[in-house]
Amino acid sequence: MANNRLNGGVSLERAQASQLRSYGDNLRRERMRQQLTQERLAEMVGLHPRTIQKIEAGKVNILITTFVRLQRALRCPWETLLGRP
Repeated sequence: MANNRLNGGVSLERAQASQLRSYGDNLRRERMRQQLTQERLAEMVGLHPRTIQKIEAGKVNILITTFVRLQRALRCPWETLLGRP
């Protein structure tokens, strides 16, 4: 099975990498729907704008605490960011 290397060389299976890309796409979609820049969202949650870029690109596996900060800043339902199972 092929693996992707993300977040400093940590191997993730394809399914996990796909989930990160899906989350990133959902985050970008919601941020843009709310007409927020990556810089503004980063400021709202205390992250560097480059980190937001990496999350949206599905390049990093974020902590649940970061997920909660993003969800609260966007004031959207969990499902908006996670997608439907």
